[in-house]
Amino acid sequence: MTKPLLILNVVGLTHDMLGPNAPHLTRLANEGFARPLGTVLPAVTCSAQSTMLTGTLPREHGIVANGWYFRDLAEVWLWRQSNRLVAGERIYDAGKARDPAYTTAKMFWWYNMYAAVEFSMTPRPSYPADGRKIMDSYSQPAGLKDELQAKYGVFPLFKFWGPGADITSSRWIADASIDVMRQHRPSLTLVYLPHLDYNLQRLGPNDPRIAEDVRLIDAEAGKLIDVACELGMEIIALSEYAITAASKPVHINRVLREHGYLTVRKEALGW
Repeated sequence: MTKPLLILNVVGLTHDMLGPNAPHLTRLANEGFARPLGTVLPAVTCSAQSTMLTGTLPREHGIVANGWYFRDLAEVWLWRQSNRLVAGERIYDAGKARDPAYTTAKMFWWYNMYAAVEFSMTPRPSYPADGRKIMDSYSQPAGLKDELQAKYGVFPLFKFWGPGADITSSRWIADASIDVMRQHRPSLTLVYLPHLDYNLQRLGPNDPRIAEDVRLIDAEAGKLIDVACELGMEIIALSEYAITAASKPVHINRVLREHGYLTVRKEALGW
């Protein structure tokens, strides 16, 4: 019988981060093995995850960025959620085809809504008519969200996206994923831990404060690794991409303006 598998997506993790600040991930690498993992271009979440799950390139699965510019609408749509946007067979589709009893938990990996998995959860804010953005989530089955939020509180969306993003969101995801792993014993569990990504982009990879972020995310990864070992699971820890230091910025909006693709207008609330 094939062992169940945990794929732990520790965004921004590199081999150089292993060591004293990451004892759990380092132990995992030492007891198993570690190899370089290439990424795709563009090296962004939606494209990289879709390639990981389909084994195909963006030109084949269609996810060429984290969003698209729709010329007929003259609008940019980012971070769409429907799994139907991704073309091709996913790893969990192949697992189900081989064994009808194969089950998957997809915890905060992208293109989560309407995926052909048994258990899933992803951020899905509510937008009432007065313009507010209210924290909420989507889950499969629908009651899973209520079960997890009863135990761990409402998913902290504003600690997941935006200037307030911190370890709180990754900790919530880790705890909720452990709950699903223990209760449902999926054949495949996909877990997304985004914390490292925040300050790597805010501060850069050489900032001394990154060491504390490595320690924080290693603690959350360690909880998942320990439970996976307890449940007899195989474990893969990986990252979608690495963030490296930059010496020269690319002013994208300036280039777009120079070529006539972007103009600025003043509105009631500002620019």
